[in-house]
Amino acid sequence: MKSVTPKELQGNLDNLLDEILRTGIPLEIDRGGKRLRIVPVEKLEKLQNLVYRPHVILGEPDDLIDLNWEQEVNLDLP
Repeated sequence: MKSVTPKELQGNLDNLLDEILRTGIPLEIDRGGKRLRIVPVEKLEKLQNLVYRPHVILGEPDDLIDLNWEQEVNLDLP
C-alpha cells in the first residue's frame, strides 16, 4: 500500500485518486503519526486489468498440451 503525507496528497490529489480508482489499491495518509486511508467503495475484479494480447501464442494452442521441455532443462540441481 502506498503512503503519502498530507502535503503530497494536496499537491497530487487528482493523480492519486485516479490511481486508486484504476488499481483498487488503497492510499494511506500519514498525518502526525496517525494514519488515514482512502479506499475505493467498489471492489475491482482481479482480472479487469489484464491486457488482451492475441499474438502471445504463435501457432496452435493445442500443440502446448504435448510440449516436452526435458531436452531443454537440466533438472540436476545441486
